[in-house]
Order: sequence, then structure tokens, then C-alpha cells
Amino acid sequence: MNLLIFGATGGTGRQLVTQALAQGHTVTAFVRQPAKLAISHANLRLAQGDVLDYAAVQQAMPGHEAVLSALGAPAPQKDALRSDGTRHILRAMTEAGVPRFICLTTLGMGDSKAALPALYKYVLVPLFLRHAFADSEIQEQYIRQSPVQWTIARPATLTDGPRTGQYQHGFPATAKGLRMKIARADVADFMLRQLHEATYLRQAASLSY
Repeated sequence: MNLLIFGATGGTGRQLVTQALAQGHTVTAFVRQPAKLAISHANLRLAQGDVLDYAAVQQAMPGHEAVLSALGAPAPQKDALRSDGTRHILRAMTEAGVPRFICLTTLGMGDSKAALPALYKYVLVPLFLRHAFADSEIQEQYIRQSPVQWTIARPATLTDGPRTGQYQHGFPATAKGLRMKIARADVADFMLRQLHEATYLRQAASLSY
């Protein structure tokens, strides 16, 4: 497939690019700073731009069959990168007729809030992640209101471990015995699998080991 990937220079985004290319997809990586990606491949094209610049997103969109987003920002950052960037992506997809959108958010959104460990609920989110979580909530609202064929991936705490293919997905917030962490490589594995599956079409799936 011809894929457009946003957030390609982040940890999960880089895994999306690498795994998609290994699977034979043609990839356009939308990046602000191309040098940060440091991946070279015959089927990789770079589109330089800022996701907060709608004209740049609009220009990059035509000709793709699916879009994957791993947009993220450091916790202290107070802009609306996730929500505004996603709004731009969805608008451009609708205009260009690109049907499939697979987006990374985080465990703790919507009906998955109860799955968060107490440390996150009562310490980390209120003190350090409040803005990031609020922006992700708005991001998910935009996705749910969109006419595209969307899937949301909500991973637990991200790690840099290897891809295992052995993880839990779509579990209820009351599930027990989860490790509440997952490697970025396995998150990318899940997101790419959704290109060929309809299990989570217009649904959000929680991810963890």
C-alpha cells in the first residue's frame, strides 16, 4: 500500500516507517526535519512540513491509500499538536478521498481511563501529563466525528523493547494481570496490522503486555 506516516521521527513513528518498508509498503514520511529520520530506502519518500500548517498537510495527502499517525510531544509542551495536527490530517484526508486512518493516542482516553494504574491516575496525569491527556481527548473527539475509516491505538507505557508480536489488545478497562507497558515496536506492529483487518474499524483498542 501507499502509506503516509505522521510523527515519523518519534520512537513509534520510526518503527512504523521501518516495519512498513520491510513489509513492502511504499511510505511517505511527513517530517519537519528530514535529517532526524535517518532512514534510507528505495520505497521511502520524505515530505517536509509542519502538521500544524494545513497547506503542507494538504499538499502531501493526495495519492495515498492510508494514513498512520504517531504524533506526540514532550509532556511540558503546551500547544495542541495532537488535536490540531489530527484535525488537519482528517480534513486533508476527506478532501483527497483517502479512506483509512490509524492513529496513536494513549491508554487512559475515554472508556480506558479505569485501566490506568493508580500512579498515573492520581500523580503523573494530574501533575505532569494533564495537558497532554487533555489534548489527546480532543484529538480522539475529532477522530470519532470524522467520516474516514478510523482505528485508534491506545498503548500503555511505551518502552524501547523489540517487536514480539505477543501482546494484549482490545481488553476492557477492568482486565487484570496486565503489565501496563508495551514496546513501541509492538505498537507499530498492531497499527500496521489494522491496514488489513476490520476488527477495530471505528473503534479504539487498548494495548499492553
